[in-house]
Amino acid sequence: MSSDRDHKTSLGELALVFLKLGTIAFGGPAAHIAMMEDEVVRRRHWMTRDEFLDLLGAANLIPGPNSTELAIHVGHRQAGWAGLVVAGASFILPAALIVTAFAWAYVRYGSLPEVAGILYGVKPVIIVIVLQALWSLGKTAIKTKFLAAIGLACVALTWLGVHELLILAGAGLLVALVRTFAQRNDRRLLSISFAFLLQSTATATSTFGLLPLFLFFLKVGAILYGSGYVLLAFIRADLVERWHWLTESQLLDAIAVGQVTPGPVFTTATFIGYVLGGFQGAIVATLGIFLPAFCFVALSGPLVPRIRRSPAAGAFLDGVNVAALALMVVVTYQLGRASLVDIKTLLIGLISGFLLFGFRVNSAWLVLGGAIAGWIISRSG
Repeated sequence: MSSDRDHKTSLGELALVFLKLGTIAFGGPAAHIAMMEDEVVRRRHWMTRDEFLDLLGAANLIPGPNSTELAIHVGHRQAGWAGLVVAGASFILPAALIVTAFAWAYVRYGSLPEVAGILYGVKPVIIVIVLQALWSLGKTAIKTKFLAAIGLACVALTWLGVHELLILAGAGLLVALVRTFAQRNDRRLLSISFAFLLQSTATATSTFGLLPLFLFFLKVGAILYGSGYVLLAFIRADLVERWHWLTESQLLDAIAVGQVTPGPVFTTATFIGYVLGGFQGAIVATLGIFLPAFCFVALSGPLVPRIRRSPAAGAFLDGVNVAALALMVVVTYQLGRASLVDIKTLLIGLISGFLLFGFRVNSAWLVLGGAIAGWIISRSG
């Protein structure tokens, strides 16, 4: 591995590549990662496939949006600390601007039948997309019967109202304990797990303000493992149920806009921030949810080889991933009840599921189709 590969990309070139990717990257994290691999490995030869996979593995070991963190890793590797900031910001910026524009239109014109009709058709498609993500992630995460049992227990605890952070940390800690004592190796993870558990003290005031908004999304960005769809569980638990800052309908609208637009699913926070606090709210929410990703990538790079060799660290992440899936199951059911409200929405959902599962149609086309169907139904009804 020659050293001339490192830090050889200009900041301008790095910015152009990730601005482009952030503008066209529809389809969720898996599609984002595939586009990055095509751009930085096949087309530009910035690194080998093995080096790219090492960075992807590093992104999977830390909380936050994996595809965004992969962009940050690539930027750091190619242009140092400045590249870390430029690549990450360039990948996030197009989506954040597009989502802000949608949020402005939503706040100003959200009551118009045309907008309501579009969202009426998009919401069932979102439920199907989340179900597909659940299915694919579940096949990877549920590796043993023990992990399956942990997942079922987490579903039950979620239904009983146990705080989602306790569920995530508790599952990770339990799986780590079982494997650690079984293998008699690497007990150092236990202190990390307990520290993670203590992070569940996120009991912000129920009074809305820019600082509580920033702290909420900072917390979510700092502890969220798994798919970006797990974000929905955190938002619903705090902003809808506990603090009543959002309605169920507004949450579904935020999810729909996050799917209609390219880039990280985490820009759902940008939409919510604007709805709650205007342009300042959008900026505060976006900074809060993405800031931990930059910090974790900067801190984790030198530690990655040691973490990946630790059986206990791997066990902890296995438990957290299964718990994250459990949260997704519950929130998908709850959102599904609010989206599939009649025969028409059920039919849109079934057709979308047939196209997604049967023919692997890109989710962006499904969302567009749902929007068109919703608009037509609203105009005819």
